[in-house]
Amino acid sequence: MTAELVRGQNHSLPQTRLEIRVSAGSPVVAGATLGDERGTVRGPGRIAHPASHRVPGLEVSRQAAADHRLAVDLDSLPAAVHRVTVFLALPVGAGRPLSFGAVAAPFVAVTGLDGTETATFTLTGLDTESAVSALEIYRRQGAWKVRAVGQGYATGLAGLFADQGVAEAAETAAVIQDAVASGLARSVTPPPRTPEGERVRHPAGPAASGTGGRPSSSEVQPPPSPSPGAQPTEPLGDPTASRAGAPGGPIDYAHPRRQASAPPPPPPTAPPAAPGLPAQPVAGDATGWSMDERLYNQIWGMFEDLARAVAAYRSAVDFAESRMDQELDRTLSDPRSRIGGAGDRAREAARAKRDELTGRAREALDRDLAQLAAESAVVEPALPAAYAGWDNPVWHGYRVPMEMPMALRIGDLRLSEAPDLRIPLLVRLPLERGIWIDSGRTASEAAASTTGDQLRGLAVETAATLAARLLAVHPADMFSVHVIDPAGSAAGPLSPLVGSGVLAGPPATGAQGVASVLAHLTRRVDLVQMAIRAGAADALPPDLDTGEHLLIVNDFPHGFDDRAVTQLRYLADEGPSVGVHLLMVADREDARAYGPVLDPLWRSLLRITPVADDHLADPWVGHAWTYEPLRTPQGSNVLEQVLDLVAEARRGGRR
Repeated sequence: MTAELVRGQNHSLPQTRLEIRVSAGSPVVAGATLGDERGTVRGPGRIAHPASHRVPGLEVSRQAAADHRLAVDLDSLPAAVHRVTVFLALPVGAGRPLSFGAVAAPFVAVTGLDGTETATFTLTGLDTESAVSALEIYRRQGAWKVRAVGQGYATGLAGLFADQGVAEAAETAAVIQDAVASGLARSVTPPPRTPEGERVRHPAGPAASGTGGRPSSSEVQPPPSPSPGAQPTEPLGDPTASRAGAPGGPIDYAHPRRQASAPPPPPPTAPPAAPGLPAQPVAGDATGWSMDERLYNQIWGMFEDLARAVAAYRSAVDFAESRMDQELDRTLSDPRSRIGGAGDRAREAARAKRDELTGRAREALDRDLAQLAAESAVVEPALPAAYAGWDNPVWHGYRVPMEMPMALRIGDLRLSEAPDLRIPLLVRLPLERGIWIDSGRTASEAAASTTGDQLRGLAVETAATLAARLLAVHPADMFSVHVIDPAGSAAGPLSPLVGSGVLAGPPATGAQGVASVLAHLTRRVDLVQMAIRAGAADALPPDLDTGEHLLIVNDFPHGFDDRAVTQLRYLADEGPSVGVHLLMVADREDARAYGPVLDPLWRSLLRITPVADDHLADPWVGHAWTYEPLRTPQGSNVLEQVLDLVAEARRGGRR
């Protein structure tokens, strides 16, 4: 039976390998400190946090998230550790809540690796606090117990760490917040939650899983221990109550944001499967009012399914390696095993068990991947133009739409365990944040085999292709594209946009051109913001274009003076809320002279690359996903044909 704790209440722990699950109303930082008998933390090395997410016996998330899973192995803690304190903190930054009083009360649960709850605690009564010690696991007379704490700190993490005796409290808090800001910048933003925030629970059975009945990876693998490969936390997903399990526990394969009692029409049902076989996948197998919304939710479900299946596999492999190491250590610690063949037999047995466990985990992963591949094969041909790659036949029947879609595909994502399975990366429209195409050299193999000039050319080509997709999925005259190209170096890659006549004007060059475009868009943002605040939208000047605007900036910061840089930062921060969006092509190394002044700009943008690179993180597990930009098929004129249709529709709308 689950113990529902109140402040100060404790409860015995029946096992030493645990998960701490956190669910909050908005992204929070989750970590833990390791204290001695008095609760004193002997330095930053005894703190698990996003910048140092693993300490002996404990692993936490690398990102801030609304939901977390912390992996705890009490048997692996150092002997001097008698207290594990789980803390939560709010990330700092513009637009983020300043105190826990402004967000929903966090919920914390202590569970076994199978998801069975041992104790829960809801942190009510918080007000001005921005950090809180949620609960502590402590050793008493050789046994472990959990106590609900709920002690908040208006002074944030610095105050919390100082109260636990950390000498470098303020410095450690600053390191954590810097790591959190970087993690939020690289995380893909998930779809908004449904009001219920729950997933559909599918009935048990061989054909009843959320994606066609594939079995859970956890059915064939042992529970994992905290290990280098495990990422048991969820940066921006649904409440933990709707998760059936993290690595090592049952995996819930239901698609995200399906509603328990959904008001939209039900999704298509798969044809009955033969006995013993999984159900056949169906395009649109998710809730939604339209087919586009169903496909959108289904793609995000596939994204999460792949993330969790691979996390389960990696955890199982890490557990098998850890178990083998422990068995070998025990064997070698006995002097008698070093004589004769006993030691050799023990080593062979340990390795055989490791191979058996990893083999079973791989078999389960392969089944999951096969089912996802089958689902992808059904979904891809059914995608509308906004979600489809350039090689999809849907573009051959393209017509300018009458309304804006809910999302746009800007590339594909994949993991090393499934290199042939690509998940479409969909971003909501209107864009919620700007996009930065990094033209600098990265550590990826693709970048290493490409020259600097080629990378810059590919970056501008990626920007032009992305702008074309944005133009194609918006109604005529409802989306305008402006270009700043100070040195005129992007003329070649931009030629499809320029030649078709879909740009709002010729690409701006030189300092005067940069200043003119920035002043025009800054004025628009100012006027729309003032009209919204005053509730006088009808008072906008008649010459003001109220449609969406995209500003492409090439080769930043060349051609930008301090005033222009300030205006660009303003557009990046304030523009998206009033329909002005930024698409920047830049090498961060070129802007190093500005130092930390531009750090908020880089963090506010979604970074993508012109070649394959593993820099994006999913919002559930935190895997590093390889991003690949969308390219038109070699020899295809699909881009030019689509732009011609857009230009024709615009000319017709102006008559």
